[in-house]
Amino acid sequence: MKIINIGSLNIDYVYQVDDFVAGGETKLSEAMKIFSGGKGLNQSIALRRAGAEVYHGGLIGSDGAFLKELLQQEGVNTDFISTVEGSTGHAIIQVNNHGENCILLFGGANQLFTTEGIDTILASFNKGDYVLLQNEINHMDYIINKAYDLGLKIILNPSPINDKLKSYLLYKVSTFILNEVEGSALTDREEPESILNELTSKYPNSEFVLTLGSKGVIYAHQEERIAVPAQKVTPVDTTAAGDTFTGYYLSAILMGKTVKEALELATAAAALSVTRPGAAPSIPVLSEILI
Repeated sequence: MKIINIGSLNIDYVYQVDDFVAGGETKLSEAMKIFSGGKGLNQSIALRRAGAEVYHGGLIGSDGAFLKELLQQEGVNTDFISTVEGSTGHAIIQVNNHGENCILLFGGANQLFTTEGIDTILASFNKGDYVLLQNEINHMDYIINKAYDLGLKIILNPSPINDKLKSYLLYKVSTFILNEVEGSALTDREEPESILNELTSKYPNSEFVLTLGSKGVIYAHQEERIAVPAQKVTPVDTTAAGDTFTGYYLSAILMGKTVKEALELATAAAALSVTRPGAAPSIPVLSEILI
């Protein structure tokens, strides 16, 4: 089985602040650094560092060539990354003194996918292969429908959550990897068990991995539940924690690990990632994970 991650490629501008900028406020940041980023890029790197063979489908502007080079250096297949006119997607990220972050995204090239380009990417994959998606690119509905018709297993990280995503035919998704905020937005429920009960009722053929931050993670499929606690660490920057978790979880499943083993590995990887600054640079390699 092969996995194609059709996802965003961003340039991250990260600002260190004592607290997030409020409406009408002007604040002097303590530091600024530029990193590679985008949920798509981060998750491809996490998959690769976790040991999976991964292909990335994405779009960059001329200013984003270093992102493609980085993925190549990591061992990610970049045959399906194209350069288009305009600027690469970017993010403005504030990180406060508690290690929390808030993010403003500009889609740029990530919003320039065409149906023809998507068809070209998916034509190289076969029934039973995996396609990983986030919600930072355009034509998400087309990708889901096309991949489903081809018999691909669709893994969806519905982030950032928005109303448009709710209109997609989500019953076609094999596995959702989402956090409490995203789960609540999809169900209008607040408690984790209520969220999962609603999701498994709406999409009985899908699997759900609900991450709960410091409270750990719960897997759900129909009536089955598997919970794994979070590891206790002192966070520095939580920017890529979810992407690290997604890559490690999916890689473990691809390698034949049980769901519980995959949850434990992904939780440990995410915990290590939040002790480091940046997005992609914070993602650990498999040999660093001790569980």
